[in-house]
Amino acid sequence: MNITGRLTRDAEVRTTSQDKQVVNFSVAINDSYRNKQGERVEQTTYFDCSYWITPNVAKLLTKGTLVELSGRVSTRAWTGNDGEPRAGLNFHTSQIKLHGGGKKTETVQATTGTNNNKTEDDLPF
Repeated sequence: MNITGRLTRDAEVRTTSQDKQVVNFSVAINDSYRNKQGERVEQTTYFDCSYWITPNVAKLLTKGTLVELSGRVSTRAWTGNDGEPRAGLNFHTSQIKLHGGGKKTETVQATTGTNNNKTEDDLPF
């Protein structure tokens, strides 16, 4: 399954009891449709995501970044501290494609743009 959305918070790296590292983050996906009355209805779905391949990607996964994810979805249910039943969607991510928009991505782009010391003579055309 593929989903595209924005990170709702910066990614966090957690170490399991078996000394494996996992990157945890949350993604919001916005959708809209028209109901029978012709009114536009906005709907947001949140996914708790996990990525097990490399923890280094956490530096790039910052709040607001637009990402395209491939992986599989699972559901989970639990009882909250208030005793109420809760449910959520988990996305077990196998591939991440960054589309930018996060605060660190903007910083990296700005830094890269200002550190370009090439002169016109260095251009290949």
